Amino acid sequence: MLVAVPVALGQDVYDRKYQIDARISGLQSAIQQSKEKEGVLSSQIATASTEIDSLEGDISILSDRLAVLERELAAHRARLASLEDRFEEQTRNLIHLRRQYDLAQRRLEERLVQIYESDEAGVLDILLQVESLSELIEQVDYVTEIGRQDRAIVDEITRLKNEMRLARKETAEIKVDVAKETAVLAEKTEEQRAARAALLARQAALSAARSQKQGLLSDTQQGRHDAQEDLSELQAASAALAAQINSAQGSTGGSSGSGVSASGLIWPVNGVVTSGFGWRWGRMHEGIDISAPTGTAVRAAASGSIIYAGWMGGYGQIIVIDHGNGLATAYAHLSAIWIGGGSVSQGQGIGAVGCTGSCTGPHLHFEVRVNGSAVDPMGYL
Repeated sequence: MLVAVPVALGQDVYDRKYQIDARISGLQSAIQQSKEKEGVLSSQIATASTEIDSLEGDISILSDRLAVLERELAAHRARLASLEDRFEEQTRNLIHLRRQYDLAQRRLEERLVQIYESDEAGVLDILLQVESLSELIEQVDYVTEIGRQDRAIVDEITRLKNEMRLARKETAEIKVDVAKETAVLAEKTEEQRAARAALLARQAALSAARSQKQGLLSDTQQGRHDAQEDLSELQAASAALAAQINSAQGSTGGSSGSGVSASGLIWPVNGVVTSGFGWRWGRMHEGIDISAPTGTAVRAAASGSIIYAGWMGGYGQIIVIDHGNGLATAYAHLSAIWIGGGSVSQGQGIGAVGCTGSCTGPHLHFEVRVNGSAVDPMGYL
């Protein structure tokens, strides 16, 4: 196994370029995810706002209905209270009349008994005491008049008692009807109150959710702006490093290879492409992965000059070949490096398939770069 020695540039330049490009890919993925998240949050906020506005109208309608019902309910309750007072007053009056009737009836009965029991003696006494016929008539009329007055009192109290009983019965019937109406109104009012309370709770929940999403949207936008600023700085740094690499490629003299051509490269190893060029797992996959057993020989895709051979961060052991005209190829995750520098010819063995660096299984990670920027290798194989 040959010792890997970087040619033209130090390993640190390639490590920095790899790390910066990885961070650029990560930031680009994060920015894209932030934009998607912002779109979702904006849509959710708009939907919540529309629903809140709609609820505001429904709440206003229910509030108006509730106000009418509450006024009607208050009027019915006031009327029912007045009827209750009237019924209680009529009850008291009826009780009083009953007592008066009982008292008058008792007095009448006592007076009649008294007259009956003392009728003869009373007449004799009257005859003995009076001094003239006119006086006798007056005395008899007096006793009779007292009896008539007692009876009249009893009759009047009876009439009043009957009238009061009828009035009280009528009040009770009206009170029952008003109580039923009041109960119905109270139920309707409570239903409207509960419906409005439910809408208000829903509106409050939506407002809270909207505020939370607005906060998330603001944070996401700020994070994206920060990421875009970092991305600009990293892209500038990557471009500077790419210029250094291009300069190194130019200093090697290049090769007279076929240059940028669809048929200019050969497959570096025989196998199945398990991962293509493009976004993968939130970051840019800048090459293709070709499945092959550990130790399988890796061939130079075209003739050229080795500009780097050694360890490079997540690439593990990697070889970079300059083919001239700004075209370069990279072979990563190697288990062995067979050439450390100089020129190579197309098809020449340069190393062995492995799984070094950031790798989940033996394969060759193959990249094609034009002027330092990664392009899809499938367009050149």
